[in-house]
Amino acid sequence: MSDTPSLKQAALAYHANPKPGKLEIRATKPMANGRDLALAYSPGVAEACLEIKKNPSEAAHYTARGNLVAVVSNGSAVLGLGNIGALASKPVMEGKAVLFKKFANIDCFDIELDETDPEKLADIVCALGPTFGAINLEDIKAPDCFIVEKLCRERMNIPVFHDDQHGTAIVVGAAAKNALHVAGKAFDEIKIVSTGGGAAGIACLNMLLKLGVRRENIWLCDIHGLVYEGRTEDMNPQKAAFAQSADLRTLDEVIEGADLFLGLSGPNVLTGDMVGRMADRPVIFALANPTPEILPELARTVSPDAIIATGRSDFPNQVNNVLCFPFIFRGALDVGATEISDAMQLACIDGIAELARATTSAEAAAAYQGEQLTFGPDYLIPKPFDPRLVGVVSTAVARAAMETGVATRPIEDLEAYKQKLDGSVFKSALLMRPVFEAAATASRRIVFAEGEDERVLRASQAMLEDTTEKPILIGRPEVIETRCERLGLTIRPGRDFQIVNPENDPRYRDYWETYHTLMARRGVTPDLARAIMRTNTTAIGAVMVHREEADSLICGTFGQYRWHLNYIEQVLGTSNLRPHGALSLMILEDGPLFIADTHVRSEPSPQEIAETAIGAARHVRRFGITPNIALCAQSQFGNSECETGRKMRAVMELLDANSVDFAYEGEMNIDAALDPDLRARIFPGSRMEGAANVLIFAHADAASGVRNILKMKGGGLEVGPVLMGMGNRAHIVSPSITARGLLNMGAIAGTPVAQYG
Repeated sequence: MSDTPSLKQAALAYHANPKPGKLEIRATKPMANGRDLALAYSPGVAEACLEIKKNPSEAAHYTARGNLVAVVSNGSAVLGLGNIGALASKPVMEGKAVLFKKFANIDCFDIELDETDPEKLADIVCALGPTFGAINLEDIKAPDCFIVEKLCRERMNIPVFHDDQHGTAIVVGAAAKNALHVAGKAFDEIKIVSTGGGAAGIACLNMLLKLGVRRENIWLCDIHGLVYEGRTEDMNPQKAAFAQSADLRTLDEVIEGADLFLGLSGPNVLTGDMVGRMADRPVIFALANPTPEILPELARTVSPDAIIATGRSDFPNQVNNVLCFPFIFRGALDVGATEISDAMQLACIDGIAELARATTSAEAAAAYQGEQLTFGPDYLIPKPFDPRLVGVVSTAVARAAMETGVATRPIEDLEAYKQKLDGSVFKSALLMRPVFEAAATASRRIVFAEGEDERVLRASQAMLEDTTEKPILIGRPEVIETRCERLGLTIRPGRDFQIVNPENDPRYRDYWETYHTLMARRGVTPDLARAIMRTNTTAIGAVMVHREEADSLICGTFGQYRWHLNYIEQVLGTSNLRPHGALSLMILEDGPLFIADTHVRSEPSPQEIAETAIGAARHVRRFGITPNIALCAQSQFGNSECETGRKMRAVMELLDANSVDFAYEGEMNIDAALDPDLRARIFPGSRMEGAANVLIFAHADAASGVRNILKMKGGGLEVGPVLMGMGNRAHIVSPSITARGLLNMGAIAGTPVAQYG
């Protein structure tokens, strides 16, 4: 329940507006005309039906079943609310479905069933088998949930997973694995005391057994005290499996010497005195919500070195099932698993645990600004918004399913599968793959002008981990060292990468003398050259490239584009190397779209626009894409004597005369460029086939405006801008670039010049 009236009103408004609920259904196929209708429904639909009748496995090919999960509940045990019934549980189940979609792109129907008899409930769920690829049971009270899951798993040939049990157990298992790693303890040596004999508590204990804990070292307590042999009050077979042969009867008695406390019970069950009697470096998982069994600050007053996790997001180490269920289902669905086996669950644990020990992703750091995301006592498990989860965990689950024989559609290339999953969250991943592969053929030195920037540091870490490129950072060593430590990065200046310190570098004299030699006849005095080489990191980076101490410069994380461009032209410009345009790749829902010139020339001449088009075609091919270039103007195929129309008609003549090797057409409006049917009506016989994938504009403000609108309102992700004409020796990014954007630009800058042109 909400703690404050304002939160209550915000929550209600969130669910009610702009339309009630959190889900809707959208068609994945066109439905624009009679032919579409005939294919989607009668008579065309019969063909798909007949194929499935012949071979039921074809349902995954012709319907949504292979990516469809049912979230099923009767509302008898809703977290924090209890038995509120099926209808009242619907907002929770809708929320669960949204999480499936958000984190793993799995489609869901929430199904709330008004049935309290567990066997009848199982009958209903089993009858839903033809519709779904998997079943997620949710918020069904114990012991009914055990019965429902057992019956469904026995009778259905698809994964059935009670998330309250197994999802919790998996995340607890991952957190426990890392907590014991930090504490220097082993599963087979520890004593566990647990409170809560419900479905989640029992499942967690069973999972800990699979991880190596000895059954005799588990002490289970519930509201009536210790579960012991011979106890009859409030017992069931699941609890009885953990009954101890002992005279002890209370939590206070059994807590002595415990290494791990696992609480899935209620508020304030564990006292400070009890914590004081636990083993050294105790692990405390106080997972009751909203008030844990003990508050972390109270536990630490007694045991400062305690390793603590809760179920709340406002404390470190939140044990949250969203770390598990989207990704275990993703892997299971993709291999057509018939069940979620123990091996798949253990693989999920390993994937989650290993990811927490790796360097934190820039995306997770951005989502949790201000939090220390470095592996240790306060960071045992990843954050839900870490985009690497789907690739790491789902691939581990799919591999385990195949190895244990429960996969009906094995994946031949798991590395390609992981890359595809990464591409679903890192929108640039698939398009950038050819660029990264080309960059991997050499080891180029990339100098970053703004080396103290967090985004640059994170990009440098990723470059060193994932590529052959060698970052060089311009900045103060002590600042870079401190920020790497604070950000939880493992890279260190001097050891992993070279630093150029503007305040004190032995190459300072060489640099200012080089700059002065280049600029002496353009008004730069020795004193001015000295000052620039102390303060202007873009100029320093350009001089390094000029002196062949670096292969390419990346700058622009702050400041104005043309300010940076001025120094690049001064130092690196030659008769053969001069900027002739900036190209931005916009990754949109329906595919990539390249835009130029977004920055370099405000009002280019026809000759300069032609150079931009030729350069854009060359760069587009680097992404494995065949360029289809539209010359965009206010006029359309000669219907107006406007300035942009005249320019673009002149560009057409220049390109025709040069016999270029790419498709181009113009001049035209943007809608005609992107809609082949519209273009065919306006100008039949156009030389361009299909939609344009490159838009060239006659003014930088038009190109930049389109780029920004697509980025801010169209959900476009930008790669670039790529500075064309400089032989890959320098690139100027925009201040809004992310760490992943810098990594992408590093790959572009890292491509050998021989492959570049």
